[in-house]
Amino acid sequence: MASCKTSNVVKCKAWPFVEGCLHASLPCRNVCFWHDRKLRICDELEAIADGLPLADPLKCLQAANQLLPLLRMSHACEEEHVFPVFASGAHHGERSASIRRLLAEHIEDESAAEDLTDTLLAIGRGGAVDNPEALGFMLRAFFCASRRHIAFEREHILPLVAQQD
Repeated sequence: MASCKTSNVVKCKAWPFVEGCLHASLPCRNVCFWHDRKLRICDELEAIADGLPLADPLKCLQAANQLLPLLRMSHACEEEHVFPVFASGAHHGERSASIRRLLAEHIEDESAAEDLTDTLLAIGRGGAVDNPEALGFMLRAFFCASRRHIAFEREHILPLVAQQD
């Protein structure tokens, strides 16, 4: 099973949203690290999409090799450590509906990441970009959904988890 533990988390891009989490020993402390890593890979995928119909094989290989393991580790951290604390708070019914939706998004994201990984690996190994429009749509659908998921967690989940300390 993936670990939620990271090395020294001092400050991340999510600072305004999770400052309380970073100063406490809360489950959301390391989610900041995973969010930043996911946002970096979203930026890399966006750069690939912006460069189509040409694609740098090395960048495709690098993104393909990082994408699925990163998502699985990040999702495991959230599901094992953040969601249970969030669910234990007030308004349990409303929160469990949000958690169910986020869990479903995790499954959808991992499925999309598997498809992207296959495609990016093929390009990285010298394959052609057969349909740049379709690949661009696939990349953009993935990184836009990932960014929305992260924004929701930062704006709604992590502040509430921080308050429960």
